Amino acid sequence: MRSIPLRLWVFALFSAVLQLLPFSIADPVPLWRRVFCWVCLAPLLYALLRRNRNGKLLRPYQTALLAYLSGVLWYVGNCYWIYRTMHVYENIPGIASFGILLLFALYVGLYHGLFGALVGALHLKYSRTTVLLLSPFLWVAVELARARITGFPWDLLGYTQVDNLTLTGMAPWTGVMGLSFVIAAINALWLIYPATRDRRTKYLPLIAAAIFVILATYMATRNRSNVPEPTQAVATLVQENLSVGTEGAASIESKQHMLDSFSQLSLHPVIGLTPKDRRLYGSHINDRSQIIVWPEAPTDFVDSDPVLRQAISRLALQAGAPVIINDVTVASTSEDGRANLYNSASFYLPDGSYAGHYDKMHLVPFGEYTPYKPLFFFVGHLLDDLVFIPGTQRTLFRVGDKTYGVFICYESIFGDDMRLFARNGAQVLINISDDGWYGDTSAPWEHLDMVRMRAIENRRWVVRSTNTGITAAIDPFGRVTEMIPRHLRTSVQVAFGYRNDITFYSQYGDLFAWFCALVTSAFLLFGFGRSRFTAPTQVN
Repeated sequence: MRSIPLRLWVFALFSAVLQLLPFSIADPVPLWRRVFCWVCLAPLLYALLRRNRNGKLLRPYQTALLAYLSGVLWYVGNCYWIYRTMHVYENIPGIASFGILLLFALYVGLYHGLFGALVGALHLKYSRTTVLLLSPFLWVAVELARARITGFPWDLLGYTQVDNLTLTGMAPWTGVMGLSFVIAAINALWLIYPATRDRRTKYLPLIAAAIFVILATYMATRNRSNVPEPTQAVATLVQENLSVGTEGAASIESKQHMLDSFSQLSLHPVIGLTPKDRRLYGSHINDRSQIIVWPEAPTDFVDSDPVLRQAISRLALQAGAPVIINDVTVASTSEDGRANLYNSASFYLPDGSYAGHYDKMHLVPFGEYTPYKPLFFFVGHLLDDLVFIPGTQRTLFRVGDKTYGVFICYESIFGDDMRLFARNGAQVLINISDDGWYGDTSAPWEHLDMVRMRAIENRRWVVRSTNTGITAAIDPFGRVTEMIPRHLRTSVQVAFGYRNDITFYSQYGDLFAWFCALVTSAFLLFGFGRSRFTAPTQVN
């Protein structure tokens, strides 16, 4: 570590700060902060491709350390809400909560370290310019690993461009990782200087990158308001605004009071369709909802409870519309005598009959289960109540000729899995979520951006009902057409549409990301398959 110049550590830390800026810090991200995505990786790449104090190329372990430091700092800053969730809502002591956040960052920061190691390894075999040209492939391959190995593809770089209707035109083909590729490529372009000394071409890459950033920013601003997407139906979304965790324990409502309150909001939406809605979406829109959605929330509703089933059946009959609610399905009993539980979305048809349930397949670490539990011995038995088990089947909800796909909360960050709903026939996507665990942090806004990307990738409307917000309707281009304030118990009617077309991404998933992984593997194999005594000319 002593052989790594101090300035390179500074560049790695500076890159981590720049990587934080394009994402939410506590509120929606202003457009000017999104611009930082186009330069956030450049300082890190600069550091990885420098030489050590002895004038030699940095070894892969050294580049891995530089990138790892950047990654750990980025995760601590980007996912700081983990501390608040553990401390405020799970009642875990502050030091232990910070320990969970730090261990989490030290673990997932390894992916940044992997990126650094790949850059360093390739730099031993290829020129600086070649490695920079390869760096977008490396970045996307590592993002794919984040999604597939750890299962935490939170805030991939491409989400920073969710408001750019021009650039997100790639997403139905490549998914969000295609946008990450473009952003990483522009970051690399700032640093590419051809080996030739010809002054006429030396700065062409830098000029090209600057022109692209200016045009991308301009198009993001220009395309924010565009022709509205056609709609054919109306949904009523309920925002229950129930307190969570230890806060909720002090304000428990009876089950009957919740059922009465939420049913009233379902039958009589507080926020109806506005005159603007009718102008935009046409005279076919009326006040009758085609579906009612309740959010994921800490209600302790149990799927098999006859009182719950009777209440929801009565609501569906009165509304003449299907109803989706969140409840718990009791599965088998574990060896220690505790029941295994599913976090479920239950479906009721307009005639009041129960149509089945979808069980959440991707559970929230530390919220619904404890990964690598022996590592967290220092919190004692405070995580013992996390006993949910993952579902095994991607159930669709059908009413007549209409098909709905429902995904629950955290599942929205898994693009390659959520696209299966559309591929299997879902004409609209329903997202139910409880973002109350995040408090007033960056996470609810980051989460919304990821849900918006799912709409873009699959060209589907997403109607989203949340416990404390952000409850919204999202069109197939990721534009939020309706949003209601957070921390209110209320309900809203939103217009939406059905679509049957299948995008390339819906059909084939992360094919582009796998291609990037293949390119990365090919260059590694070719580079290290050559003679160890053949070294390329380094351009620095």
